Amino acid sequence: MILPKVRDPRFVTIRRGGVLTDADHRLLALWAAACAEHVLGLFEAARPADPRPREAIEHARAWVRGEVTMTRARAAGGHAMGAARDLRGAARHAAYAAGQAGAVAHVAAHELGAAAYAIKAARAAVPKGESEAAGRGECRWQRERLPEAIRELVLDDQRLRNDICWSVFDD
Repeated sequence: MILPKVRDPRFVTIRRGGVLTDADHRLLALWAAACAEHVLGLFEAARPADPRPREAIEHARAWVRGEVTMTRARAAGGHAMGAARDLRGAARHAAYAAGQAGAVAHVAAHELGAAAYAIKAARAAVPKGESEAAGRGECRWQRERLPEAIRELVLDDQRLRNDICWSVFDD
């Protein structure tokens, strides 16, 4: 589970009664897409002919540009998660990261799911004794790419939801 039981109004758009601006929603989607894309090769190495996770990432970015609807981006995210179902390990987590990135258009709080699954993919891609270091490295990579406008929001979200995100955001 990556979503809290009570929705954080900071991740609900203003037009839906929250405080999230459309500009920040788009930044969250772009950051989630970058997190997912960073580990996408782990999925593509296992299933090179399956385009669904890559398409979910592309749809997230296309939604930001206004080229696809939220519904199409969300559906692409669902298809990416479907690509993960019969997999295990790094490839599965990478597909889930892409699926979460696609879902950000619908629910902004999925941004942390993309990041958390990407960290899980990085951990699973290395020998057991190296997994913690790989996870910390992936987390650092992600944080270095956080746009300033959403940096504190995401870092606070990581602190608040770390427990339900498998504690992957521990420093």
